[in-house]
Amino acid sequence: MKVSVIIPTHNEEKVIGECLESLKLQSYKDMEVVVVDDGSTDNSKVKIQKSKFKSQNFRFLKQSHKGVGAARNLGSEKASGEILVFVDADMTFAENFITKLVQPIIDQKTVGTFSKEEYLANKDNVWARCWNINRGLPLDRMLPKNYPDKQKVFRAIKKSAFEGVGGFDEQAGYTDDYSLSDKLGVKAVAAPGAKFYHKNPDSLKEVFIQSRWVAKRKYKLGIVGSGIALVRVFLPLSLILGLILATYHLLPKFVIFKLISDFGQFVGVLEYMLLGKVAK
Repeated sequence: MKVSVIIPTHNEEKVIGECLESLKLQSYKDMEVVVVDDGSTDNSKVKIQKSKFKSQNFRFLKQSHKGVGAARNLGSEKASGEILVFVDADMTFAENFITKLVQPIIDQKTVGTFSKEEYLANKDNVWARCWNINRGLPLDRMLPKNYPDKQKVFRAIKKSAFEGVGGFDEQAGYTDDYSLSDKLGVKAVAAPGAKFYHKNPDSLKEVFIQSRWVAKRKYKLGIVGSGIALVRVFLPLSLILGLILATYHLLPKFVIFKLISDFGQFVGVLEYMLLGKVAK
């Protein structure tokens, strides 16, 4: 079965080249790569053009900045594969990642899969490690070791199933990748052995930007949920939690990280509450 790998990009010049080079080394050969530039203003296009994929297994699409969900939907619409694989520009992959990821679908065991073998690519960076600490994760992994075998986020899915529910909800913001599961009424199943690497923000500027982006989303309980989110990142509480975790992990810089990250979330929640802005 042919596989289409969909990569949305928005100002990803630092990482997109490494991602594409990693995909070139995949053992699965019946595969195309579809990059959708979501209104980038940096040199992402130049980095993408330098990847020099063969034209028959590579597509480059552009749109105005509409968000990740819209970019994935556009890529999926133009994709020729029977299986869609969704990855991010800041990911790299083991050589057999695609093979392992799609095998349960080919074997007709499930409509879609994800991988629990997601590792932190830039674990040598202190701010990337702080991001994991803040999420309660191991320092080298992006998911806890006891993570369940089913989850809402699909990494691979049959194109027919994707099209049957109309793709991603483009208005959901940060949680758009949950929308497929909600529409389908099923969860993705873990694909054994599909190992890959994902980068965390590696500077305080990126920590702020990512935290702000993540926070601009719909919350359970509506306005009450948004209010609870604000309280969780309120400055005095951020400082206390930052000091506790910095002491526990013997990492003084975590206090700085916590204050920057929580301030980013605070701004993001306010933008959502007052202006109705969602992440895109």
